Order: sequence, then structure tokens, then C-alpha cells
Amino acid sequence: MPVIRIDAEAERPVLHCSNEWFEWALDQQDDGTGPVIVMIHGYKYQPGHSAHCPHRQIMALHPRELPHRPPSWPRNLGFGAGHRNEGLAVAFGWDARGWLWDAQRRAPEAGRALAKVMTALRERHPNRPIHVIAHSMGIELVQEALFHLPPRAIDRIIAMTGASYLSRTLAALETPAGRSAEFINVTSRENDAFDFMFERLIAPPQVHDTAIGHGFSAPNAVTLQLDCPGTLTHLSQIGFPIAQPQRRICHWSSYTRHGVLRFYRDLLRRREALPLSLLQRGVPGATAPRWSRLLAPPVAMRPLPFVQNAS
Repeated sequence: MPVIRIDAEAERPVLHCSNEWFEWALDQQDDGTGPVIVMIHGYKYQPGHSAHCPHRQIMALHPRELPHRPPSWPRNLGFGAGHRNEGLAVAFGWDARGWLWDAQRRAPEAGRALAKVMTALRERHPNRPIHVIAHSMGIELVQEALFHLPPRAIDRIIAMTGASYLSRTLAALETPAGRSAEFINVTSRENDAFDFMFERLIAPPQVHDTAIGHGFSAPNAVTLQLDCPGTLTHLSQIGFPIAQPQRRICHWSSYTRHGVLRFYRDLLRRREALPLSLLQRGVPGATAPRWSRLLAPPVAMRPLPFVQNAS
């Protein structure tokens, strides 16, 4: 199944590198039973950019050659093998380049374009699970879309080190579409510098608001801190060993860490086997405080159980 590439032109979704209405591509797809997974990139990407097009990098089945080749989101999420029921992959691009506040100002328009795509997907696939996975500021688009969608439009949302404020996230989860969705907030103290920059450059909706990297709890949400030993132990015990963090500062470890994309794949493809309650009851009650990783003394790294010594 090919990846359907859609871009936001202000509030209008169009096919990538085409001015054609995106619904044409949706109508060409065969029916199946696999999930629909919508992927959304974050800051610094721009569809069609010679060096920063997301459709040629993280959201491509075969990312272009770079000094450090990025992982393919669709391939790691279970697409590209040619199985009839592997589902439908939708790569959603938007203009996230320029100054941070410029990208953030464009995010609501792109979010309304995303809502049109989600509506069209649910109309065509009323009985299939429809999920969204987004990185960084891409989660702002998902939150905006929730304000324009009916209940059960989205089943599960994975926010990979999302760049968004807590008050906006909670408001989005109080919408009809938000209350019926599950929100998995993936954080790491590796991302503290980026959360700090976001809070200093983007005005908060409320006084004393904080980025969701601090963590939060809600009946239909869970925060997973990927550099927390307790969280990593719990995920390993339920079958998902994820590599220990290698850096003190990293904005991309939420999808580059070994084992994490496999975990997301199963979260989106085996929802019944991995209910939200299973994740909620196995993680620490609170996340570590900001800067705790940056200020911590170095520790010896232990190999994962699936890593063997060279012979």
C-alpha cells in the first residue's frame, strides 16, 4: 500500500506536488481491515523543500540519503510490506519552517486542513481504527483538529515530545472528539531545552502554563517519560525493550531510540492488547523534574537484552 501524501495549503488539504483535491486519492484505495495511521511532522520541515521535505525523509518509505539517514515512520509502523490488510498510511505535511512563532501561527490553519482529512477518512472507513502520530509542533495541528471533529473521529493519538501547552491540550481533550480519543504523551528530559525554548518564544494561553513535556494525567491520557528507568522497566516487562537514552539533550529520541517505533507500531495496531489502562498503571505517578537529566552525573550504560556481544 503506498503512502498517501497530503499537504496543507492554509486550511485546504491538497495532494503533495499537485493541486488536486486530496479526496481523489482516498477514493482510489481498496477497502481493508488494517488501521488508518496519519503521520504529522514537526518544526523545520516544509513540503517540497529541497533539503527539508518530510515526504522525502521521515514520512517516506525509503528516506533520501543524508549524513544520518532518518528512520522511515511508515515502514517502522508496519507499512510497505505489500500485505493487503496492512492498512492505510497518510503523510500530512505543512509549512513548519521559519521562525518558531511563524510556524506556530500557521499551525491552527494546518490543523483545520487536517480536520477535513480526518473527516473524509472517517466517512470512508467508519469501522476501521483511525490513529494519529505527531512529533513536536505537529501535535498542535492534532489539537486544533479536535475542535472541529465529531466524537470517535480519532481513536488513538501519540504525541512524540509534543511542543504544546498543557492548557491547550486539556481543552482539546475536553472536546467531543477529544473525550473519545486516547492520548499518549511521550516525553523525555532529553527534550527539556526544547520545551524551555518553546515556553520562552511562544506566549502561553494562560498564566503559569507549561509545556506538556512536564507531563499530565487525564482519564484518557498517559505520560510516558522515555528516559525514566521505571517507565523503561515497565515497557520492557510488557514486551517492549527500548534503548537507554544516549544523550543529555535530544529533540528526536522519541522516534530515533532503538525499539520505540516498534512500540508505537503495536500501540496503533494492537490497541486491544495494549489498553491505556495497562500503560497507566505501570508508570511512575510523576515525571522527573526539568533539567534533572542535564544535571545528573554520568552513568554507565547497560546493553539491552536483545543486543548481543560481537563474537
